[in-house]
Order: sequence, then C-alpha cells, then structure tokens
Amino acid sequence: MMKPLGVILAGGQATRMGGGDKGLLHLGGISLLDRVIARLEPQVSRLALNANGDPDRFDAFGLPVLPDSLPDFPGPLAGVLAGLDWAAEQGATHIVSAAADTPFFPTDLAERLMRAADKANTPIALAATHEDGRMWRHPTFGLWPVSLRYDLRKALKGGLRKVVLWTDAHGAASAGFEDDAFFNINTRDDLIRAEGMLK
Repeated sequence: MMKPLGVILAGGQATRMGGGDKGLLHLGGISLLDRVIARLEPQVSRLALNANGDPDRFDAFGLPVLPDSLPDFPGPLAGVLAGLDWAAEQGATHIVSAAADTPFFPTDLAERLMRAADKANTPIALAATHEDGRMWRHPTFGLWPVSLRYDLRKALKGGLRKVVLWTDAHGAASAGFEDDAFFNINTRDDLIRAEGMLK
C-alpha cells in the first residue's frame, strides 16, 4: 500500500478545557498542533486538518482545513468523513487520522496500522493499548478506507455517534501500542502532566 494521506482531528469543542482549540495550546513552548504535525507528516503523503469555525486561525500551519460536512458536531467520525471526502478528491485510497490533543503518539503509527489491517484482511485498523488488564482502543487514531465513505455518511446521518459501533460492523483490526502512547490533553492538569512527560 502506498503512503496514506493524514488527517489531524481538531473538530471537537474542548468543553473540558473551557472551549477553544486545544491544538493551539503550548507544551514546552511549542503548540500541540505543531507537535502532532511533526509526528504525522513524515508518515503520510499529504496532511490536512479537520476543524470547524473560521479556518483563518490555522493559516500559520499551511494545511488544508476541512470542516465537518454534517451539522451539530457529531463527533470524531464526522472528521474522519471530511478526511475521506478530501482524500477521494486527491485520488487516495486511505487516510490515517490522529487527534490534535495527543502530542506523544508513535512515529510509526501509520505503518503499524497498515500492517494490522493487512494481516487481519480488514479495511479499518484502530490503535489500541493494554491498560489495567484490558485492551483500550483509541478510535481517533485509525486507518480508514476511502471506499467506505458513503457507508459512513449514511451511518452518521442515521444518528450513529459511537465510533466503535461502526468500526466493529466492518471488522476493524487493532494495532497494539505501548501504554501512554496516546496520552491526550483534556484538562489543565493533563497539560501539567504532559510538561513532566517532556522532561
């Protein structure tokens, strides 16, 4: 498989942070979004940002900004759909998604997702970690095929919001990663903890 396209999911409302763009918060003097771009860009052929509202606030990053095509913030799958529609315009077959508030995700994310999907012969793969004796999937970090975008649009219009309900219906594979690989920043305390992780 050729390198997929990459889509950074930043379309959420950041309610636990009091609103605004978490990706524009700074960690060690660098924005979370810059950190995510630095990790994902080498893994993909092109990169875009899924975000809603005025796209001009992201001008400095030089990326295409893809808004949700569905109203009322239906969740991360709407960002995935926006990415799949963009990828279809580019003639690509897959995208890899990453969340804008997760600054330490693996630099071999795309490769391991593709390998997991290929091994399981499934169209979708999600990142997963083992914590507290069970497997946790991280559905904002996934490999998604452009061929399923019509199915996804139909599911979202039908009211589906839970990512794993849709991915399980398509037999999604899981790609295992190390604990804490997908530590994400939801609160000010998380930001303080991330500063400690940097050191």
